[in-house]
Amino acid sequence: MRKIPSSEITPEHTYLSRRAFLGGAGALSAAALLAACGGGTPAPAVTPRPADGRTDDLGDPLNSLEQISNYNNYYEFTTDKEGVARLAQQFQTSPWEVQVGGMVGKPRTFGLEDLLALGQEERIYRLRCVEAWSMVIPWSGFPLGRLLAAVEPQAGAKYVRFETVYRPEEMPGQRDRFYPWPYVEGLRLDEAMHDLTLLATGLYGQGLAPQNGGPVRLVVPWKYGFKSIKAIAKIDLVAEAPTSLWMALAPNEYGFYANVNPEVDHPRWSQASERRIGELRRRPTLPFNGYADEVAALYAGMDLREHY
Repeated sequence: MRKIPSSEITPEHTYLSRRAFLGGAGALSAAALLAACGGGTPAPAVTPRPADGRTDDLGDPLNSLEQISNYNNYYEFTTDKEGVARLAQQFQTSPWEVQVGGMVGKPRTFGLEDLLALGQEERIYRLRCVEAWSMVIPWSGFPLGRLLAAVEPQAGAKYVRFETVYRPEEMPGQRDRFYPWPYVEGLRLDEAMHDLTLLATGLYGQGLAPQNGGPVRLVVPWKYGFKSIKAIAKIDLVAEAPTSLWMALAPNEYGFYANVNPEVDHPRWSQASERRIGELRRRPTLPFNGYADEVAALYAGMDLREHY
């Protein structure tokens, strides 16, 4: 049987009709743990999964909206997972602008309405946290490559640098001077242009909530979750690899690539298995989070233990 690409699963018009079912979803809480993606503590209590029976391309059911919206790690607000959703309610996501520049022929500032006009489609992706927990999430958005093509990358551009908005008056975690705010992440240009790389603007047929990185975030499903930067305010094409926030804080623990790799442990824990939120059992971690067929060729000839 052919493995169905995530991009082929459930068009937008189908899942938008489920808003009424999901709109009244309640909130759960989860315990906190400090790390790049958060959450090594017990998972929230098992909650009902959506009744429509959808799955990812490997046949695993989606996590519930309650789990996705309340099991959050977002240090710009707090290191307490139980407090993110509450604090994020004060975060203003409209109006919103994303400045795209650097080594491009047509630098431009995109409003949220401009981003939405680039097209919306659903992508059901697995999210694998560096702390060895995971979810299955129905994002909506569009391939990042569509945005980058519009600004015409120059020949010397080799990397893409992303930067989160800096608003310490709304994001109390940004007042903590231990972290080199604003949050920065980066991709190689070919990674950024890959069709799986998504700029997400929603999930479960709703606009992206602040605690989930709204109104616009990156989703790179074959990499650990901390690479998928939230609340993006600036994107620059550059010649040199950017230094991310976590690389600056702990370069011995967090590398530039951060590809999901069960054979390369984090210095403080194994990456050989993971815990799906809402389940008690652990499952083996898949190379590239199960997307090896699509992305392994990007790293041909590289030592993935060295380039972690």
